[in-house]
Amino acid sequence: MNKQVLIENIGFKDYKESWDYQEQLFQEILKIKVHNRRSGEQQPTPNYLLFVEHPHVYTLGKSGDINNLLVSEKVLSQRGATFYKINRGGDITYHGPGQVVGYPILDLENFFTDIHKYLRLLEEMIILTLKDYGLQGERSKGETGVWLGVGTPRARKICAMGVRASRWVTMHGFAFNVNTDLSYFDLMVPCGIRDKAVTSLSAELDRYVPMAEVREKLQGHFASLFEAELKPVAAQ
Repeated sequence: MNKQVLIENIGFKDYKESWDYQEQLFQEILKIKVHNRRSGEQQPTPNYLLFVEHPHVYTLGKSGDINNLLVSEKVLSQRGATFYKINRGGDITYHGPGQVVGYPILDLENFFTDIHKYLRLLEEMIILTLKDYGLQGERSKGETGVWLGVGTPRARKICAMGVRASRWVTMHGFAFNVNTDLSYFDLMVPCGIRDKAVTSLSAELDRYVPMAEVREKLQGHFASLFEAELKPVAAQ
């Protein structure tokens, strides 16, 4: 079992480039697992946690409804945004500047083999980070992600999640609204949920929040929850 997780901040990067990089790491881990199974060897598999900030982009999960995108791709282009159909779970999601996006690419056999537990720990990482800022993050029954004001007329989502897993290897992850321009959510039905709003950390605190500060808090909670040893690596 290898509980070391390589942390890489790949900066401000195009969604497709980041997706391709995720796929590269994902396939490398799967290749090692297949080799181990066929050869009987126990070569350790690596784990990664990528942090990235994307230009404006909308992504639709494999089970999503395209009708939850409320404008044409031409209108998206006029707003400086792109659109991709992708291979994660979940519905439509927006990524953009001011959002901390995290892609854990983990071999869960190094930790535990339970996808539901994995998602709940990612949610808990966000909830604990919100607590650091004096906010009460919550889960909403039947809706993956993290919310504020659950059960009230002001229920609002602050972090969306969608993952893919194959042979216990994960990819995709979470999008945490920190200093996000929330007007871009008006162009879609966020995660296909029509009766709840979205928010950001800066909107809740009424101030700008340093992105590096948020990433550092997330890393600390991730390490504790997953009982992982974090090793920062320089971006390529």
